Amino acid sequence: MKQQSQRLGTQPIPKLLTNLSVPAMIGMFVMALYNVVDTLFIARGVGILGVSGVSIGFPVMMIIMAIAAAVGIGGASVISRRLGENKQEEANQVFGNILFTIVVVSSFGFIGAFTFLEPLLKLFGATDNIMPYATDYLFPIMLGSFFFSFAFTTNSIIRSEGNSKFAMMTMIIPAVLNMILDPIFIFGLDMGVQGASVATVISQATVTIVVLNYFLKGKSSLVVKASYLKPQWSVIREVLTIGMPAFIRQVSGSGMMIAINLMLIKFGGEFEVGVFGIVQKLAMFTIMPMIGVLQGMQPIIGYNYGAKNYDRLKETVMLGMKVVTIISAGIFILMMAFPEGLMNIFTGDEATIETGAYAIRIMFALAILIGAQVVSGGLYQALGMAKPALILSMARQVLFLIPLVLILPNFFGVTGVWLAFPLSDLFAFVLSMIFLYKDRALFFKAKNQDPPYEAAPSQG
Repeated sequence: MKQQSQRLGTQPIPKLLTNLSVPAMIGMFVMALYNVVDTLFIARGVGILGVSGVSIGFPVMMIIMAIAAAVGIGGASVISRRLGENKQEEANQVFGNILFTIVVVSSFGFIGAFTFLEPLLKLFGATDNIMPYATDYLFPIMLGSFFFSFAFTTNSIIRSEGNSKFAMMTMIIPAVLNMILDPIFIFGLDMGVQGASVATVISQATVTIVVLNYFLKGKSSLVVKASYLKPQWSVIREVLTIGMPAFIRQVSGSGMMIAINLMLIKFGGEFEVGVFGIVQKLAMFTIMPMIGVLQGMQPIIGYNYGAKNYDRLKETVMLGMKVVTIISAGIFILMMAFPEGLMNIFTGDEATIETGAYAIRIMFALAILIGAQVVSGGLYQALGMAKPALILSMARQVLFLIPLVLILPNFFGVTGVWLAFPLSDLFAFVLSMIFLYKDRALFFKAKNQDPPYEAAPSQG
C-alpha cells in the first residue's frame, strides 16, 4: 500500500483534512467556474434561448453522471475501507469491477443519442423554440458518455486512495481546456450551443487519457489486471448499494430540474427557464466548496472506520461540519448582497438581471443550512451505511423540493418555484439533525469504542 493511503490513518486530522479538502475544493471550484463560463459564453454568444436549451437538456446529462456517481462514490467507499482493513487484493478486484461497470453503463448513453433523444427532451419540457438548441447541446454529450463516466468515476477512486492532488488535476485539466475551447467552437467556428458540448467532450476525452496513464503506469495504490475485470456480482452489488444514495441524489437533481422547467414554462415561459439556467449554474458554483470539503472527509472516514480508529472519525466529522457551516454563511452573505452583480456577469439585459436577482434572494434565503445537509448524507455514505445515506440524499430534492415546486406555483406563480428552495433547505436540515442526534454515540463521543452498528459487510 502506498504512503498516500497509509497517511489516512496516521496524519493529524486538521492537516490531513486540509491536504485532502483543499485540492478537492480547488478542483471543484475550477469545474464550477467552467460551468459558469460555459453558460456565460452561451448567453453572450447565442442568447437566452440557448441557455434555455442547455437547461432543458442538462437533466439528461445529470442522469449519465448519476450512474457514474453511483459507481464511483460507492466504489470509493468500498475501496477506502478495504485499504483500511489492509485487503489490497480485494481493493484491486473492486476497482476492476468498477471499470467493467463503466463500460457497460456508458454504452446506454451512446445508443440513446440515436434512438430516443428528441422524445426525451419533449418529455422534459422542450418547446419548439428550445428543441434545436437542446438537441445540438445534448447529442455530442451522449456520444461521449464513456469519457464523462470514466473521468467522474475514477476521480472518486483516486481520492479514496488518498491522492487528492492528482484527483484535483483530473478536474482542473478538463475544466481549463473546456474554457479555452468554448470561445473557439462557439464564436470562432460559429457552432453555437453545439460548440460548447463538443468542447466538453474533447476535454473529458483528454483527461480520460491522463487518468488511464496514471493507473496503467503504476502510480496508483490500485493495480489493473485483466483478471480483475472479470465481473463479480457480489462486488458490483456492494458498490451499487453503497453508491445508490449518490445515484438518487443526482437523479433527483435531474428530476428537480425537469419539474422546475415544466412549472416555469407553465406559469412563466421560455424566458424564466433561461433565467433559472443562469441561477442554477451560480448555485452549483456556490455548493462546490462544500462538496470539496466532503470529498476530503470521505476517504478519512472510510479508512479509519475500516481500521476502527473511531476517535479520528469523530474528529473529522466535527471539523468538517465547522468548515462547511462557515462556507454556508459566506454564501448567504454573497447572494444577499450582490445578486445583481452576479447576474450582470452573464447578461446586460435589465429584465434578466432583475428577475434573476429576485430569484437569487429568495432561493438562497436559508443557504446557511446547506453545509450540514451536504456533510450528513456524505458521512453515512463514507461509512457504507446505505439506508440513512439514501434517505438523507433523497431528502432535500425528492422528499421536499420537488413536491414544493409542483405545489407552490399554483398559489404564488413563478415566485412559488423560488420559494420551494429555502423551505426544502429548512426541512432537509431538520431531518439531517435528527439523524445525527440519533447516532451521536458514534459521531460526537470521543470514546474509542465500537459504534452501535456496523457498516455494510465486506464481500468478495
